[in-house]
Amino acid sequence: MGSISKYPMVKKLYKMILDKLQSPIFVTGIERSGSSIVARIIKSCGVFTGEVTEMQENKKIKSYVDDFYTKQIGIPANGQFPLPDFKSTPIPIDWKYDVENFLMKDGYIADKSWMYKSSRIAQIWHIWNHFYPNSKWLIVRRRTGDITYSCLKTAYMSAFANEANRRAVNANTEQEGWLWWVHEHEKLFVEMIEAGLNVKVIWPERMAGGDFTQIAEMLEWLGLQWHDGIVDSVVPLLKNSTQKERSV
Repeated sequence: MGSISKYPMVKKLYKMILDKLQSPIFVTGIERSGSSIVARIIKSCGVFTGEVTEMQENKKIKSYVDDFYTKQIGIPANGQFPLPDFKSTPIPIDWKYDVENFLMKDGYIADKSWMYKSSRIAQIWHIWNHFYPNSKWLIVRRRTGDITYSCLKTAYMSAFANEANRRAVNANTEQEGWLWWVHEHEKLFVEMIEAGLNVKVIWPERMAGGDFTQIAEMLEWLGLQWHDGIVDSVVPLLKNSTQKERSV
């Protein structure tokens, strides 16, 4: 059988497929910041996600990361508390192989871009960056006060209702605990940027006021096309999310 290098068209196609596979889009941010809405927009533009949860996280990869948190690091899988110790968190040698195997099982077509969305990506960004140094990173931001308020009003955000967890971070109240948690994530974002990752920061709440400038810039940066359905689909999601927080 001849070498692939003897067939220029095949070699070109192979390189295109490899480039797509090795250059994913990672959507991350602090929980309750709107990363799921950003992921929905990107997905609507034709980017592959595989089978996802309601929060737009690939189900197979999520389960894999859950196991990594609980079995390898020994902390809760929800990413609330404690956070992974960046310096002592190991890099599993099979991570890349396993992730891409999950994508293939979900029907990944290798000439398409693919995306993985999770707030926990930022917590273990060095692992993802180790295997995918050519990825594009979207960091979804929201005002600190709005995040802490949302955490207090969201039932599954329960880490700092626990007194022992509050004491561990020198927090007197649940709100102070979440404030500590937000600041720890902000430190991670700075580390990612200073490490030279290809990062774009986006504030999705601006869309609720009709400002889609950052979304248009984001799509252009990702090489994706704006479409008319974005506004109609996103604004109700933002308003509904805000109303739920205020009504709890």
